[in-house]
Amino acid sequence: MLTVDYDLLDLRPGMRVLDLGCGEGRHAFEAYRRGADVVAVDWGVSEVETTKRWLGAIGEAGEAGLRPDGTPARFEVVRGDLLHLPVPDGSVDRVMASEVLEHIPDDVTAMAEIFRVLKPGGRMVITVPRYGPERICWALSDEYHANEGGHIRIYRRSQLRERLASVGLVPGATHHAHALHAPFWWLKCAVGVEKEDNVAVRGYHKLLVWDLMHRPWLTRTAEKVLDPVFGKSLAIYADKPLTAVGSAPVEAERALAVG
Repeated sequence: MLTVDYDLLDLRPGMRVLDLGCGEGRHAFEAYRRGADVVAVDWGVSEVETTKRWLGAIGEAGEAGLRPDGTPARFEVVRGDLLHLPVPDGSVDRVMASEVLEHIPDDVTAMAEIFRVLKPGGRMVITVPRYGPERICWALSDEYHANEGGHIRIYRRSQLRERLASVGLVPGATHHAHALHAPFWWLKCAVGVEKEDNVAVRGYHKLLVWDLMHRPWLTRTAEKVLDPVFGKSLAIYADKPLTAVGSAPVEAERALAVG
């Protein structure tokens, strides 16, 4: 299940792409298959090992995309802190951070790190839970967000654009995704987030798995129509200017983040 639109990201073979908070690697896998050299970063040991194993399997199966010189794309998976990325300044063409920033107390420093590692003219994409659907989840269940490592904020689109701009990035296109998943999470929040044995939850989950595996016309069309209305995720793309030399002072950025 992909949230990022790789065409809007303008990801091309041979580019070096950084996947921040890669989880178990879903976005890194697609970038690798498209011929990008992938650097995947996560703090979780199990996530790092899982992503490394699956990227290796993709390469061994001959499914890695080809770089412009005809050689297979490369990958690296490392354990790292998103506030102190183990990546040199101006060294990556693209950055992806999907469903990550809502977990990080100092999100503006994370955005400044994205600015730092991007090459001038590079592009990034951030995806976060959309304000409306996420607000409903919070209203239905404290268990959904009030836990270690849970969601600590809900972004409005305008707020996210302002914070990205504060570190020197130029926000551009936005879109929404996963409308069919929003009611599923409302249902889970209503009956209990951990109650996997609930009949309605199990039935809806089977529907989502079926849709993921078969991608039938009916559900794909329904989600395309419903995404602008209550798609669960918001994706926003931003560029680092060609003339960029540094981000705005972090203290000023943090002041903005308080608002």
